[in-house]
This record gives sequence, C-alpha cells and structure tokens, in this order.
Amino acid sequence: MFQSKIAGIGYYVPKNVYTNNDLTRFMDTSDEWIQERTGIKERRYADRIGETTTTMGVEAAKIAIERANISKEDVDFIIFATLSPDYYFPGCAVLLQREMGMNEVGALDIRNQCSGFIYALSIADQFVKTGMYKNILVVGSEKHSFALDFSTRGRAVSVIFGDGAGAVVVQPTTETGKGILSTHLHSDGAEAEKLAMYYPGASSGIWLDKMPDWPEQELGGLLMTKEMLEDGTAFPNMDGQAVFKKAVVKFPEVIHEALSKNNLETSDINLLIPHQANLRISQFVQKTLGLHEDQVFNNIQKYGNTTAASIPIALCEAWEAGKIKDGDLICLAAFGAGFTWGSALIRW
Repeated sequence: MFQSKIAGIGYYVPKNVYTNNDLTRFMDTSDEWIQERTGIKERRYADRIGETTTTMGVEAAKIAIERANISKEDVDFIIFATLSPDYYFPGCAVLLQREMGMNEVGALDIRNQCSGFIYALSIADQFVKTGMYKNILVVGSEKHSFALDFSTRGRAVSVIFGDGAGAVVVQPTTETGKGILSTHLHSDGAEAEKLAMYYPGASSGIWLDKMPDWPEQELGGLLMTKEMLEDGTAFPNMDGQAVFKKAVVKFPEVIHEALSKNNLETSDINLLIPHQANLRISQFVQKTLGLHEDQVFNNIQKYGNTTAASIPIALCEAWEAGKIKDGDLICLAAFGAGFTWGSALIRW
C-alpha cells in the first residue's frame, strides 16, 4: 500500500465582493444581525452569466496542477464535489475535463454538500493507496448565488453562502509518516430534511409534512411548479438551530476519532481547518477542544460558506500565508447536509 499526499493546491474566488451592507439593498437585514449570527462580513458572488461552478473549478485546478509540477496530461482521475452543478446531469467533472482539454480519464461527481471535499479527499486517498491512480485532481466548487432567495423571506439562508472553488492534486509519497494519515466518514439521515433543497427532485415530496399541489396528470409533472417559485418552496431550506446543535457535537467527535486513530492529542495539531459553515460553530469547536486561536484557521468572514469549496480554499489560503509548514499536523473537518461529516489528518 502506498501513502498519499497533497502535492499541489489552488483556489479561486470571484471578483464580485458583496458586503453585509450591500445585502440590505435586497432584504431587511443588517451588518450587525449577520455578523452576530454567522461571523460573516462579506462574500464573493460569481458573475451572474458566464461564470459557473465548472469554470471556477477550472481556475482552481490550473493552479493546483502547476504547483504539483505536473501537466493536465498527467491527471489520471478527477473527483468533483459540489451541490450546485452546472447541469442537473451530467456532472461538473466531465465538463471540467472537457474545458481543460484533458485525456479521457475517469471523472467522478460526488454530492456530499459541506462534507464533499473530505469525502472526495478520502476517495482519492484510497485510489492512490491501492496504486490505481497516481495524479488525482480533487475539486470543490460552488456557485450558490444563482439560486438563493435574495429577499427578506430567504435571508436566514442567503446571507450565509458565497461562491468559490478550491482544488488539490493527490499523489503517492514514499516519505514515511508524511501525507494523509487517515480519513473518517460518517452520516445520519434521520434529520435529512433539516438542511435540504427539496425541489427539483424525484421524491414528489413524500418525505415532507406537506405534499405540494401537483398538477393532475397520469405521468410526469413532478419536477417544479410555478407556485413553488412564487411561495419559496423551490429554495434551500435550513433549520439553523438543528444544524448547529448537531455540528457542535459531531465536529469534536470526528476530530478526536482521527487523532485517536493515529495516537495523537489535540495539542499535536498545528492547524485545524474546519469547514467554514458558521464562525460561531468554529469558535465553539475550538473551545471544546481546548485549542489556541492560532491553531484554528477561519476565513468565513471574507467568503461566507462556500460548501464543498470551503476547506480547500481555506487550506490554500493558510498555506499561502505561511501558516502551514513542512512536517505540520493539519486536521480537516466538516459537517453538513445529510447529515454527513468527516475528518482528515495530514502530516504536511
């Protein structure tokens, strides 16, 4: 069995900055209200037309590939994590492969939302360890802004999310004790509807308390209705309190699981990079684990929650700032819709 490492990393965020005050033009909110609940000061939004989840992923991927000292022709597998794909199908992985002019390699899309990058990294780690692939491109990218409810009705969700992309190249390493030490994945679907976008979908609403008023016809007609767009049913739904309560329990659990697996303690962590869901969650986890402020990296203040992109963006930004050095112990952890959660422990 080989060991895997992150050989190159890159990120891309759109140029369009929207502060909390900017959002007051669209909804009844305030900078104080948003910062108090989320810690977010501003976020980036992709160009409304022309910039997509795939194109942002491409920009991040180019940087990661260059920093890994390989070419696009060397990439032998692609894993793309997103909840905001360009198309309902096919997925973004094949679109990225096309846009980058890559070889006819395998392309995998995964839908694990905020935990997407951890799940994707774990999959890449397994493929490298078995010797199946040598240069795996892992991308997390999101364009939330295309489908959020920018009104007072939707403010509880819309103020949280931003757009952006991050990417890494995962390769084998022969350095003992270096690279990805272990990954840990979990799920519990009991409260799946607490954080979800119900439509369009094939369930027809059977999992929900209230069934939509679907048109009377023999077949089809269960994708979307005009009424769903008008009453807000078509937009993402979140029970913020339920998510917070679960996250502050599962974050520490899965971090301790990774440390225990490798006979390490929280004091051994040089840098924890949590999924940037909410600054209050990150601060709660930091306090629970007894970590110092310089042991945790947060950038949600600038970018909002970029879901599958948040960890690779933060990881890259921390590395570029010199906060990650050779030999450092890096812990990545995420929690999100599903609910799904996971962690990865890396010796840089």
